[in-house]
Amino acid sequence: MEFPAPLIAGRLLRRYQRFLADVQLDSGETVTVHCPNSGSMATCKTPGQRVLLSHRPDPKRKLAYTWELYDSGSGWVCVNTQHPNAVVAEGIAADRIPELAGYTQLRREVKYGGDSRIDILLKAPDRPACYVEVKNCTLLAADGRIRFPDAVTARGLKHLHALMEVVRQGQRAVMCFFIGRPDGRGFGPADQVDPAYGEGLRTAAAAGVEILAYRAHISPGKIELIDAVDVDLRRPDEV
Repeated sequence: MEFPAPLIAGRLLRRYQRFLADVQLDSGETVTVHCPNSGSMATCKTPGQRVLLSHRPDPKRKLAYTWELYDSGSGWVCVNTQHPNAVVAEGIAADRIPELAGYTQLRREVKYGGDSRIDILLKAPDRPACYVEVKNCTLLAADGRIRFPDAVTARGLKHLHALMEVVRQGQRAVMCFFIGRPDGRGFGPADQVDPAYGEGLRTAAAAGVEILAYRAHISPGKIELIDAVDVDLRRPDEV
């Protein structure tokens, strides 16, 4: 996924009220920007760090700037949760996810399971449909692993139950964790943040939901999937 226009650099002053942040641009101007991330962003909101913004001066928008990337010190982190679905879809189309290769049709945001929408639906004439849910992961835990979620997520747990129902109906279900930062050595659930989600993820895996994690290479110009990340679903007391 390429950014349609060059991003604008600045330094983060503060993130507040979930969807707002103040940034001092390199020009010296201070602007309030839209933060498209409902999580805690616990390890990617330190004041003073470099950030990159997109700019759309549309009179219909309340805020012209959107926070896209955060400099963790090890590289850029994708904080805009609107991007992972598109990047994963591109990765599937480019055969960068071997586990999801061979499908002839890819659709996004398809209704299923009542009032739910699946991020990506894959189909082919000779196999069951494959339902792919994508989650953006930015939390770097104290043990050096990337973990999800960074805040309690009842919605995420609901998605796991919906995927388990897909498996019960004889279709294929995949939970794909998008690792949106360059550091960290593997992926696991953040039981210390949301133990119910951790248990739900382990239950889903035992029920046949496939768990994948793929890291993205993130630069000021584009975001693309590069390789698989080791998944470890063990509880903290089992590690």
